[in-house]
Formats: sequence, structure tokens, C-alpha cells
Amino acid sequence: MTTDTTTSQASTPTPAQFIPTGEATAIMPIEGRKVTPITVIGTDPIRSGFDDLCIRQAINSRLAPGVTDIVLNPDAHAGYGAPVGCVLVSPTHIYPGPVGVDIKCSMSLLQFDLPKDAVADKETRRALINAILERTPTGAGRGYRQAKKGRPVSEALGRRAVTEGASAEVLTELGVPADWATRCEDSHHTGHDGSIDTLRARLERFTSTTQASELFRSKIGQLGSYGGGNHFGECEIVQVADTDRARRAAEVFGLRDGQVAFLSHCGSRGWGALLADGQFKAMNKKFADWGIPLPGGDRHMVHAPLGTPEADAYLDDMALGANFATVNHMLINALVLEAFREVVPGVKASLVYLISHNIARNEIVDNKPAWVHRKGATRAFPAGHHALKETPFHETGHPILLPGNPQDGSCVMVAESGASLSCFSVNHGAGRRMSRTAANKSLDQAQIDRSFDRADILTNCRNYPRDEAPRAYKDFEEVLSSVKKAGLASEVARLRARFVIKDGDKADD
Repeated sequence: MTTDTTTSQASTPTPAQFIPTGEATAIMPIEGRKVTPITVIGTDPIRSGFDDLCIRQAINSRLAPGVTDIVLNPDAHAGYGAPVGCVLVSPTHIYPGPVGVDIKCSMSLLQFDLPKDAVADKETRRALINAILERTPTGAGRGYRQAKKGRPVSEALGRRAVTEGASAEVLTELGVPADWATRCEDSHHTGHDGSIDTLRARLERFTSTTQASELFRSKIGQLGSYGGGNHFGECEIVQVADTDRARRAAEVFGLRDGQVAFLSHCGSRGWGALLADGQFKAMNKKFADWGIPLPGGDRHMVHAPLGTPEADAYLDDMALGANFATVNHMLINALVLEAFREVVPGVKASLVYLISHNIARNEIVDNKPAWVHRKGATRAFPAGHHALKETPFHETGHPILLPGNPQDGSCVMVAESGASLSCFSVNHGAGRRMSRTAANKSLDQAQIDRSFDRADILTNCRNYPRDEAPRAYKDFEEVLSSVKKAGLASEVARLRARFVIKDGDKADD
């Protein structure tokens, strides 16, 4: 996630004081305030790595109106308003900042029936990279027009995609297997009143002018594309952990040990950013007109009480952005499968899961309904959780997709009952250790590129982006250790990269 270092912040009331409650858990009380402390997940090395701005943002978020819980995950770092890698819970208010600019930025994993030896050859991997890029462009603002084999999406279908999400009709028209919708955290999102008609009306108002309608068409043209920054596509080899629990979960998830998979990270692209920006502007104007104080003086911590027109408008726009993100992932995976079939005819694939990390969901927290905002955080429902009752994952818990970095690998996990400590959430990846500016200034380009050559990991980049280099991120093993030692989740499989598709442009999120 990108980091905002220019936002106005109130000074921290007291220096951060972590009180350990376990090997990888702690609380952070806020002295002089009668509020429950912030929950912190992370070992000593992880906690010592939280920067001052991240801590100040966590405190500001905990003291914001209507907030009952803040969780700092081990990947936490400073972001817009609230830290990236945090969970914010409120039964009474909705907050755009703790969702983020890239609404429903997500991870998805596609499993192939292809043995790892099939991608051992560099020539085959290079052919796969080229075939994918012919269908799924990278770069901010880019869409199917920049990919000669991209999938054009009409305005009419685009309207259905952002209002219906991954409905069977939308997926079929896009050439995506309809059963993939059952492997989504949420295959569709509705308006604030639970209806699709509300979203249709909201979209009609949004596109009521010729200029706005043309803008919408340009954003819809980005369906089926990755974008820039930390978004990626990655060819993986699956290594299922050698435990009975892992093997059972892998079977339910559809993971195949020793075979090829494809991991994708992207979100709602320019459409979600446009909606989020509009909401920030509208809410900030409301705050200014009414003289409402901003939490910590931070314009990214605007909020609205549930039931107000402002809250309803945000929830509707969040749903429009989230539906785009869902369909974007479904289309990307279908295009990746098409690309693989061009190089390896007859190969089959199934979707393992799509899970988001920039969304607010209405869930039950402490036996009461509340909006759980996960900003750079991932849902973690264990086996038996009531929300999984009608899904394939009720007996195991759902898949958790955690990207690390191409050289250290990524991980598929499953939640344990201890995830209740973190409001049933875990980190969304490794988390940044260095800002993009610091990485670009301090990391050596030649050394980065040589490290990929040594690891025999191909990329589509002439030079791998320095601000996305593995060293720009936290120690993934220490992050995973924090999750496991805290009792939040256990490991099901590791994913080992064989090639990476990236872009060096500014991240959407």
C-alpha cells in the first residue's frame, strides 16, 4: 500500500507502550483515556519496527467517534488516516479512510492441473509471460486497448458488473466460469439498503452527464488489468505443509501439491479510486461546512453516522467499487487461463479463492452487529464460523491468501479460533519496511536484478521496481511467525514464484 507522509497529524498523547499479553500479542493502552487499549499482533522484532506515524495514526483512529476496537497487525505501517494493516470496528459510524483508496483491493489464487516441471523451462515461462501480457495489461490507467488480445467490455456490461458483481449472467457474458463465484469472499455487494436497484440508481446519477458517462466508459475499459505499484500476477509452485490439518484444508481448498498456481493482486483500479476520491471530497466539505473536528486533524479520517445520507452514499459507492474489483479478478483469472492454454493446450484450472483487504463489512463483533473496516487486513473466519455455514469452507475455515515477496514466497493459511482476538482478521501480507522514496534512494538496481536471476525467477520488467524489491518489505518469516504464535492462523501451503508480472507505475491504492 502507498504511504501518506504529508497528512496533518495530532501529536501522540504518550509514547507507545506495548504491554505483552503473549509471545506475539500485546496491548497498547492510551494513557488518560477511558477506552479499551489497541490490540497489537506481533513479536518483539515486529513491534519494534512500527514507525511513529503508524502509532500516531492508530491512536487517532482509536479515539475517533464511534470506534470500539483497533487492531494493529504485524504488517502495519503508516497510511492514509489509519495505518495500513489495521482493523477498525464501529457499530455506529462508517469510515472511508480505514477502507482505503483502492476499494476491495484483493488477492485471488488460480490452481492449475499442471506439474511444476511444466514451467521449469525458461522459454516456456517467457512464452507464458508474453501470452498473459497480451491479455492483461499493467500500468496505471491502462486497459484492454493496450492489450491486443484483451477482452473488451461494453458500457452496458460494465454497468451490470458494478451493480451486480460476479453474477452468473455477468460471468457468463465475460467468458468466466460461473461456479468461480462460489469461491469469493463476497461475489457481489449491494447498496446500503441491501438492494441492487439502489446501486443502479446511484450509478445513473453518477453518469447523468455526457462527460461523466464517458469517464465511466474509460474506467470500465480497465476491467481485466492489474494496474501499477504493488499489484502483480505471479506464477507459483504449491507446496502443501506436511501436517494432517494442512492436507485436509488443502483438499477442501482445491490446492494441489507440487503443481502450478497463479496468484493475483489487484483491486478496483481507476473506478474505485474515482469513487473514493469523490467521497473524501464530499465528506470533507460537510465537515468544513459544519465545523466538525477531524480526528487528529486528519482529513482522511472523515466519517458519517450510520443511517445518514452521507453514510448511505459511501456504502453505495463502496459497493460499486467492490463489485468492479470482484469482476476484475474473475476476468483476469479467465484471461490468465486463456494465456496458459495458448502455451500449454488443454490445461485446466479452478479458482481457489478471492479474498479482499480494503473493505468494510457488516459483521457480528462481541455478539453485536458492527462495521469491521479492514485496511490492508484480511478476513479470517475459522472452522464453524456462522458466516461460513452455506460455503464450502464451514468445516475448515476459508483460505487466507498472504503475499510475501517473490523471493521469500507467499502463503496460504487458515484461521484458528484464536482469531477472535483480532476481530477475525490477519495481516494482508508482509507490509512495507521502507517507504517508496527510501527504497528508490537506497536500494541498488543491479543488485535487485541479480537477485532475481540467482533465484531463477523471471519477470516482465526491464528492471524490477526498486520500491517493490523484497528488501523494501518486512521479514515475511517474522510476520508469519507472529500470526502463528498469536494463535490467529496456521499454515496450509507455501507458494514459490517462478515468474512475476509487475509494473513500475504509481500504485492505485
